[in-house]
Amino acid sequence: MARKLILDCDPGLDDALALLLAHGDPALELVGVTTVGGNVSLENTTRNALELREYLKFPTVPVSAGADRPLVREPVDASHVHGERGLGDIVLPAATLQDTGEHAADFIVEALRKTPGAIDLVATGPLTNIALALQREPAIARWVRSFTIMGGSATRGNATPAAEYNIYADPEAAAIVFAADWNVTMIGLDLTLQAQANDAVIERMKRLGALADELIVPLATFFSNPDDPAWDGQSVHDVCAVAYVSRPDLFELRPARVDVELKGQFTTGMTVVDFDPLIPNANVAVRLEVADFWAYVEYAYARVAAEHTA
Repeated sequence: MARKLILDCDPGLDDALALLLAHGDPALELVGVTTVGGNVSLENTTRNALELREYLKFPTVPVSAGADRPLVREPVDASHVHGERGLGDIVLPAATLQDTGEHAADFIVEALRKTPGAIDLVATGPLTNIALALQREPAIARWVRSFTIMGGSATRGNATPAAEYNIYADPEAAAIVFAADWNVTMIGLDLTLQAQANDAVIERMKRLGALADELIVPLATFFSNPDDPAWDGQSVHDVCAVAYVSRPDLFELRPARVDVELKGQFTTGMTVVDFDPLIPNANVAVRLEVADFWAYVEYAYARVAAEHTA
């Protein structure tokens, strides 16, 4: 039986690729998409989610818009990475269907209340919607089947030397999330930087036809940072978080205590990771089976590509 999934996201190049994976993997059933302001504005992330829903042909999956700004701070976007509208140079056909009109946090609470223990919740943007949902109903931490984030780092950041972007964008929300009554699966930069769409990966993706030409390759190659000595292609950060739900065998995790720095002059948004904790509150991904990961992703994408050309 497929695992039911709610994806809270801020599309976003890699969020779009994560949505594609969630739709293409037959072991997953996407039952809701919630949007948050992050990589680009809430208006843009929601429009992107709605357009992707119709373009990728999952029109019955509800989309709910959520927070347009962090809990207490001013918004900080990542449009320099994702493009002004969030999907690089891609312009999709305008959506004809609307969002639910229900706030994302309320959608998450009610979906989990109705089916406790049945839904895997994945967050690939700032954690504002998740924090608001916890504030509305702390019991959701016990109602989820699992909770996975793409965010944080046990080493260095990408928004600042200390902080990964999704945590940096709303550290107060992240602190609420890590303090809740669940163990967070943290798919952070230490893991996701192992999942780079290098030249060999892109060449294989190009074999998938029109979907690759129109969506996959443009999304996976828009951003470049050749000055980074470790650069071997754009990392598909958010894809890793969705992949973990379906294929945990591809990941090595370590239990840890994760706390979020809120006041440091140079370290605000840093995830402080203790791998020798008395009481862990997270499982932190440290190693990826890279070849098997890309084989799995290509398989899921190929299923959508076949549908796309049918």
